[in-house]
Amino acid sequence: MSKRWSYRTVEVKPSWMGLKPEDMQTELDRHGQLGWDPMNVLQTRPIGVAVLIFKKEA
Repeated sequence: MSKRWSYRTVEVKPSWMGLKPEDMQTELDRHGQLGWDPMNVLQTRPIGVAVLIFKKEA
């Protein structure tokens, strides 16, 4: 039987200075503690919203 996965996307919004690495780290740590594995990070513009994509086994 193949595995089933659940997926989650989380937006990290920039401050007026752009994206802060500590904001990204906070979201990665928070979702990692809940069992979510990071898959990818998408950024809409050079200083735009970042979208973190996670998955975990359903």
